[in-house]
Amino acid sequence: MRAQTPGPPSALTLAFPRLATTAGVARTLQLDGLFVETPQGRMDLAALTAGAPATLSANWSNRTTLADGRVVTMTVTRQGDRARVALRAEPSTGIVRWGLAFDVVAGEYFTGIMERVVDGPQQASWAPGITAGMNLRGQKVDLLVKPTTSLYAPFFLSSRGYSVTLAGTWPGTLDFAATDATRLALTLEGPSFEMAVNTAATPAALVRAHALEDGPPFVPPAWLYSPWRWRDEHTQRTTYYDGTPVTGPFNAEVMEDVLMMQAFGIPNSVYWIDRPWGLGAPWGYDDFEIDPDRLPNFGPMVRWLDERGAKTLLWITASFYGKMQDEALQQGYAYPGQERPANGNNYPMVDLTNPAARRFWQDGIAKLLKQGVAGFKLDRGEENIPDDGPFTMFDGRPIREMRNAYIALATKAAHDVARQYRGNDFVVMPRAAYSNTSRYGVFWGGDIGGTQEGLRASIIAVQRSAVMGYANWGSDTCGYNQQLMEQEVCARWLAFSAFTPIMEVGPTRNLGFWNLPRDPGYDEVLIATWRLYARLHARLAAYSYAQGQAAHRTGMPIVRPLFLADPAAPAAWTQWWTYLYGPDLLVSPVWEKGQRTQEVYLPQGSRWRDAWTGGVYPGGQQVIVPADVHQIPIFVRVGSRLDLGDLNREWQESKAAAGQRPDLKTLDAGVAAWFAAR
Repeated sequence: MRAQTPGPPSALTLAFPRLATTAGVARTLQLDGLFVETPQGRMDLAALTAGAPATLSANWSNRTTLADGRVVTMTVTRQGDRARVALRAEPSTGIVRWGLAFDVVAGEYFTGIMERVVDGPQQASWAPGITAGMNLRGQKVDLLVKPTTSLYAPFFLSSRGYSVTLAGTWPGTLDFAATDATRLALTLEGPSFEMAVNTAATPAALVRAHALEDGPPFVPPAWLYSPWRWRDEHTQRTTYYDGTPVTGPFNAEVMEDVLMMQAFGIPNSVYWIDRPWGLGAPWGYDDFEIDPDRLPNFGPMVRWLDERGAKTLLWITASFYGKMQDEALQQGYAYPGQERPANGNNYPMVDLTNPAARRFWQDGIAKLLKQGVAGFKLDRGEENIPDDGPFTMFDGRPIREMRNAYIALATKAAHDVARQYRGNDFVVMPRAAYSNTSRYGVFWGGDIGGTQEGLRASIIAVQRSAVMGYANWGSDTCGYNQQLMEQEVCARWLAFSAFTPIMEVGPTRNLGFWNLPRDPGYDEVLIATWRLYARLHARLAAYSYAQGQAAHRTGMPIVRPLFLADPAAPAAWTQWWTYLYGPDLLVSPVWEKGQRTQEVYLPQGSRWRDAWTGGVYPGGQQVIVPADVHQIPIFVRVGSRLDLGDLNREWQESKAAAGQRPDLKTLDAGVAAWFAAR
C-alpha cells in the first residue's frame, strides 16, 4: 500500500487497524482544524497536536494556554477499536463552541444523523425532483431537532469502517465534505467537547454497538406489529358515509372505520384517536378529560375495541391546557423562556426537569390509563420550544442544551407512568428523538408530504432511523401534509408500510377509502390494496416481534439497509430503495408514479425467491422484476421458514371483497346490541 499523504502539520493521525482498505490510503483518521470559540472570537488550537506521534495508537494528551489565559486540554483515550477524544477548558465559562475536522477520501459515504433526506425546512426532503438518497456526503446538517420529521441522533457512520458519536445534547453542525471535498467538519456547542470514534469489521457491527449504547431499543408489545388505523380529527355524525343512520353508542367515525374494516376482512390491532379528543376549544386537550360529545361512552368504547383485538391510543403532548394550565403557571411548572403564541397552542410546555411538574403532567396521563388507554402518540416536543437566551431549566441546564434533550425526557416520563399502570403492555410514540430516546419509545415519521416524493422520503427515513438506533418506526400512510390521496401513490405507500414495523394507515383526510373527495370516491383499488397488505403485515407480526426483540438484545435493526448485509457490494450502498426487513425478507418499494418495473439488488451469500412469481435467484446480482401498482417487489431468503401465502390469490380475493359494499345498518345494529347487553 502506498503511504498516506502526510496531513497538515497540525493534524493528529489516529491509527485504526479495522478501517476499510482504500487504495493509496493508510488505515488512519486525520483530525485537524481544531478550534474553540468564545465571545471574543475563534481561537486556533493547532498547538494542541504539536509533539504528537506521527501515528497515534495509544493514550495521549496535551494542553495549551490561550491568549485569554484559559488552559485547554485535549485527551485521546484508546479502548480497543475505539478512541475517545475530549477537549476541555479551564475555566469553561463563556465557551461558545468547539470544532475539528476529519479527512475524507474519494467515494467515502456517510449516513445517520437524521431521518429527513436533507436538512433545513422539512418540505425540502420531498421537493419535486429531489435526487439525494441515504448518503449525506455533500450536505450540511444542523444538529438541532426540528419539526416535524424530527428523528435525529449525534451519530454517523462512514463506509471506511468507522462511526462517530458526539456526547451530550448541545447543538452542533456537520459539514459532510460540502465546503471542502477533503474534509468532514464538525462543531459542537457547550463548555466541553467529547466524541467516540468506533471502528469495526462491518457497518452492521457499528450500528449494533450504537443501538445498544444509546438504548437498547424499547421492546413493544406484540400488538404493535399488526395494522393500525387512525384519523386526525373525529367528528360525531348522525349518519355513516353512505347515509345509513347511526344508532350505535360510540363516535360514528370510529365505528365506521372498525365496522368497514371488519366487513372487508382488514385486521386492526390499534385504533388511534388524534387531537381533539378532550374538552376545551380549540385544541380539545383540557385537563386530560374526554369530551363526551365527541367521544360518547368512551370507557365502553375502549372495551368494545379491546374485545375486537384493537388497543386504544390517544394523542398527547408535553404541555398543559385548561385548569392544569393555570395551576402549572402558578406553580412554576412551565418551560423557562417560552412565550405564549397568539393561538395558545403548545403552551405552556412542561419543565420536565422539575420533579413536581413531571408528576403533575403524569397525573393527567394516568387519568387516561385508568380508562384502558394502551398507548400515546407523543406529539410536538420540538415545536415552539425556546432554545436561546439566558433561561435555565429547573435542574440548572441552559435551555440551549435542553433543546435536543427535551424529547427524551418527555418520552421517558410518559413511558414511566404507562409502565406503572400497564406493565409492559403499552407504547409511547414520539415523532422526535435524540440521545437516549430509543429505550423508551417507538416512532413515527412526522408530518410527511402526501406526494410521491413524500413516499420516497419515507423509504429513506425508515432506513436512516434504523441506522440511528430507532428500530420501531412507521409513517403516515398516504401522507399528512398535502393529502392528495392519489390512488397510485397511496397504493404504493400501503405496500411500503406493510414492511415497516408500524403499519399505521391515516389520517387519509379524515375519511375512509370508501368516501374520498375525488373520483372514484369508493376506491376499490385502495380498499383491496389495504386488505392485501394489512393481512400480510398481520401474518408477519410474529416475525416482526421476534426482530424487535432481537433489536433490543443485539442492536440489529428490523429494517436493514443493504449495506448492513452486503457491505462489499457497491450496489448495496447506492440502491437506497431496497432494504431487508429482518434477515429473511427483502423488499424494494416503488415510489414514482408510472413505474411498472423495479431494479433490485439481491445480497450475496443467499438465494432469493420472488414472492410473486416463485422464481429463485442467486444473490450478488441486480434483477429487474415486474411491479404493478399493487405489487411491491418481495423476495424471501431461500431456506427461511417464512410463508407469505399466495399473494396473487389474495389480491384477487381482496378485489372481490372490496367490490362488496358492507351493510352498515346490520353492522351498526350489532354494536348497539353489544352496548345494551354489556
